[in-house]
Amino acid sequence: MDIEMTDARYDAATLIDFTASLFTAAGMPHDRAEVVGKYLVEGDLMGHDTHGMAQAPGYLNNLLEGKMPASGEVDVISDKTVASVWDGQYLSGVWLTWKAVDEASRRAKEHGLAAISIRRSHHIACLAAFLEIATDQGLAVLLVCSDPSVKAVAPFGATEPLFTPNPIAFGYPTSGDPVLIDISASGTTMGLAMRAKGEGGRLPGEWLIGTDGKATDDPEALFTDPPGAFLPLGGMDRGHKGFGLGLMAEALTSGLNGFGRSQAPTQWGASVYVQVIDPEAFGGRDAFEHETGFLAEACRAARPIPGTSGARMPGDGALSRRRAALADGVLLHPSILPSLTPLAEKLGVALPEARPNA
Repeated sequence: MDIEMTDARYDAATLIDFTASLFTAAGMPHDRAEVVGKYLVEGDLMGHDTHGMAQAPGYLNNLLEGKMPASGEVDVISDKTVASVWDGQYLSGVWLTWKAVDEASRRAKEHGLAAISIRRSHHIACLAAFLEIATDQGLAVLLVCSDPSVKAVAPFGATEPLFTPNPIAFGYPTSGDPVLIDISASGTTMGLAMRAKGEGGRLPGEWLIGTDGKATDDPEALFTDPPGAFLPLGGMDRGHKGFGLGLMAEALTSGLNGFGRSQAPTQWGASVYVQVIDPEAFGGRDAFEHETGFLAEACRAARPIPGTSGARMPGDGALSRRRAALADGVLLHPSILPSLTPLAEKLGVALPEARPNA
C-alpha cells in the first residue's frame, strides 16, 4: 500500500480536541473522551506513533459495535488498602489506566506504595504516555500490560505463538527530567509489524520467527498456516531474557487479577498492572532524586562510542520530540488521518486543520 507523505503539522490541542470529539460523537461521556484524546495524542507527541492516534480507528469501531462500553464503572473485585483488583468491563483502557495510575498515586502518597491490577480492560495504547502522572508528583511507577486474547510471541526455543509482546514501562523522577522506560518483552511491537505489513514492507530487523525455525524480517510470516511468531527480546541468540520478562508480565497482569489465557477470552483488550512507589516513604524524595539524577548525568556524560552522540537516558528522546512537537506542530504518520477520515465523516466530526505553512 502506497502512503502519501506530507509535511503538514498540527497543533497538539487541535488533535486532542479532534480525537476527543470523535469519541464523544461515538457516545463516550465527554470527560472520558478528553482523557482518551489527551493520552492518544501524547503517544504521537512522544514519537510512539503506532500507539497514539493510530489506535483510534480500532477503538472507535469497537465503541460503535458495543465491544467497548461507552460508559459504566469498574467492578472492584477486591480492595486491601494498598492492593486492589478491578474488573474493567472492557471500558476504555486509556481511561482505565489513567484512573488506575491516578488512584495508585494517591494511595502511595498515603501508604508508601500501592498497586492496582485490572482485568478485562480494553487496549491501553502507549504505556509511556501515563508515566508522568506519577513522576510529576515525585513518585515512581511501574506499568505492565498483556492481552490474554492474543497469541503472537513464541517462547524461547519454539515457533508457536503463545502470548503477547507484553510491554513494561517504568518511570521515576530525577533532579532533572524523569526517566521514562517503555520496552516490550518481544523484539518489536504488533503495531509496527502490522504497519509494515499494510505498507507491503519489511521490518528493520529479523525480529520474527517462521515455522521453519528461522528468523525473518517479513511480517507475512505471522500469517502463514500455521502462523509464525514474534521473537522474544534478545532474538534467536539471547531470547531467554525477553522470554523471562514476558512471563513476569503475564504473572503481574493476568496472574494477579485471576483472569487470563486459561479462560480463553476472545475480546481484544488488556490485563494491566500498575504499581506506584513514593520514595518519601523509603530514603526520602530528595535522596532518591539525588541518586537517580547523579546516575542519569553520569550516563549522559559517559565516553561515547566513536562516531556517535553517546548515551541517552530512556525518555530523553521522547521528551525532546514532545517539546519540538509542541513548539513546531505534530507531524502525524501519513496513514493516521486517512484511517480516521471515514469515521470522522460518519460521526459528523470535521477533520483537524493543519498549521499554516511557515
